[in-house]
Amino acid sequence: MPSFTWKGKTKTGQKQEGVLVADSRSAATATLRRQQIQVTSMRKKGGQIPLLPKLPMGIEKKRIAIFTRQFSVMLDAGLPLVQCLEILGDQEESKLFREIIGQVRNDVESGASLAEAMKKHPKAFDNLYVSMIAAGEAGGILDLILQRLSTYIEKSVRLRQQVRSAMMYPVAVITIAVGVVYIILWKVIPIFAQMFSGLGAELPYLTRVIVMLSNWVGRYSPIIFIGLIATSIALSRFHKTYRGRRVIDGFLLKTPILGGLLLKIAVARFCRTLSTLTSSGVPILDGLEITARTSGNAIVEDSVMAVRKSVEEGRSISEPLSETKVFPPMVCQMVNVGEQTGALDQMLAKIADFYEDEVDTAVDGLMKLLEPVMIVFLGAIIGTIVTAMYLPMYSIIQQIN
Repeated sequence: MPSFTWKGKTKTGQKQEGVLVADSRSAATATLRRQQIQVTSMRKKGGQIPLLPKLPMGIEKKRIAIFTRQFSVMLDAGLPLVQCLEILGDQEESKLFREIIGQVRNDVESGASLAEAMKKHPKAFDNLYVSMIAAGEAGGILDLILQRLSTYIEKSVRLRQQVRSAMMYPVAVITIAVGVVYIILWKVIPIFAQMFSGLGAELPYLTRVIVMLSNWVGRYSPIIFIGLIATSIALSRFHKTYRGRRVIDGFLLKTPILGGLLLKIAVARFCRTLSTLTSSGVPILDGLEITARTSGNAIVEDSVMAVRKSVEEGRSISEPLSETKVFPPMVCQMVNVGEQTGALDQMLAKIADFYEDEVDTAVDGLMKLLEPVMIVFLGAIIGTIVTAMYLPMYSIIQQIN
């Protein structure tokens, strides 16, 4: 749809301007008139607003969760849909999100459904969000759907923050350790090496190795940095490919400690997403497809899509779910019970609660385990370097005696 840059005045004479998406110039003018704005100039722009598709990242989930929660409260209080969007847009601090809410409001005011209006802005409202809004509009329970959505997003944000905090500590310690060791090898060891060369004595093997590493670091530092950056870029691009995602995500799931944590996170996300979708009236095939796309892991995504194909052929969910060999047997059994009792959404919610608690426990255990391991790791590296530098001094002292 084309967009129009406009300028106008309100009834009080206050000047306003903005960008409006509409089918035609007359439709845009009519929309502004309904908002009691007298248009003074309007210019057509090609396509959508250029700012939106160029953004590398979408709106942060925490902001979406707050918007959804406030939206549900306003609708539950009986406020009209357009008025809710207008109030939420006016109080929004993010300029980009404020523009998106404004465009959604204009589209709804022009006759589009809320789901259709939100679907135009995937950086803010993903497939899961739009599908649930569509189900809520069809069933006349939009306020209830928004409550479920806000709860889902809040739990998702909390889960992501837990994982981020768990990964932040070891990454920070390893980065500091590498930086300290690099500075020692680059600046400190050459001073000792020069002093030892003046003594003319044969250096111990460990000292020769450390001095050799120091010379290598001093000589090839630019190449090391370029290599690290190139490797990082190559891995990032490889992960964006179809095969790359499956290789890297599969490797991460097989790592000894991290793999178990990532699997629990994937299971919790799968159960929470599918539970939220099915309880909101989204068809099971659509729910499985959306759940697969939001899984965050290519191996889990392929497994869920395989389950969807089996369900499409008339099978239940639990049987093909167990055949994937990705989901734990307990999950498959509980899903089977949920299908037999007709309470699949409730059973999935209980599984999600259980695995979210498991993630909490795993993160706490990982933090307690990593702290002494990182201290021992850093101490061993620094201790080895210090020992290597003092060994020649002990040898010289023994030769003097």
